[in-house]
Amino acid sequence: MPAPLNILFWHVHGSWATSFVQGAHSYVVPLLPDRGPFGRGRAQTFPWPDSVREVPWDRLRHERFDVVVYQRMEELDLAREWLGTVPPGIYVEHNTPKGDVPETRHPLAGQSAVPIVHVTHFNALFWDNGQAPVRIIEHGVVDPGHLYTGVLDRAGVVVNEPVRRLRVAGTDLLPHFRVPLDLFGMKAGGLPYPAYDLSQREMHAALAERRAYLHPYRWTSLGLALIEAMMIGLPVVALAATEAVEAVPPEAGVISTKLPVLVSALSEFVGDPALARKYGEAARRAALARYGIERFQADWDALLGGA
Repeated sequence: MPAPLNILFWHVHGSWATSFVQGAHSYVVPLLPDRGPFGRGRAQTFPWPDSVREVPWDRLRHERFDVVVYQRMEELDLAREWLGTVPPGIYVEHNTPKGDVPETRHPLAGQSAVPIVHVTHFNALFWDNGQAPVRIIEHGVVDPGHLYTGVLDRAGVVVNEPVRRLRVAGTDLLPHFRVPLDLFGMKAGGLPYPAYDLSQREMHAALAERRAYLHPYRWTSLGLALIEAMMIGLPVVALAATEAVEAVPPEAGVISTKLPVLVSALSEFVGDPALARKYGEAARRAALARYGIERFQADWDALLGGA
């Protein structure tokens, strides 16, 4: 692994950041007085180690950074403004392309100085990356533990803002399913289902009581909540879209583009505790093998060593 680095990055995606800061480096996140989108500081609901410091934006130029990890295009301009001189940078692309997808050109496609790190192979394949150097570092998740009990004959769904993201998140499909559903996530209300906005630890404990996990997303990068649910030990029912087809092996759940197949599978898991537990145990093994935090950190150390 490289010598410990001092890394500047913005607190954007809390779950991904929680995994990112588990390395042997020092991490700085900008802080604005209102803790707005470009200066949230340290996480308030995620367990971050002491190696993460929040530094007011107007004091960042007094710090020495070895690398800046960007996650939004606006951050490139902010780094120039706030730092004065900009150290080497890496851009993490969390999202699937939007618009005319086969022709969607990445905003950094016309340059070769800043590598684009895609979090899934699907993203790397579907973005037009142009001449930008491309790396793929798949997600890594801090193991929440095998928490599964499945004592409730209900299914859990994790989606932020399910009303605004109705078709993207697939929450328009929920009325087709014949089992009781519980929604978890930010602003999860607004639909005729029980909704819970919990801390990560509380959400994991609550999900573990549900019999199965439903992942109805049509178009999204691979959600960390799916991986977390698998690590907890839930069987998975998911649309066969984007990276889910790689993340969920047949022994871990059911993935399909056929809605009747998904409806039937979820009903079967919720109605059969032994079957649900069997598939959930396989889901946990698969998630740990592919998305373990050790592999994730090793991949990042390999990239940072050449930054």
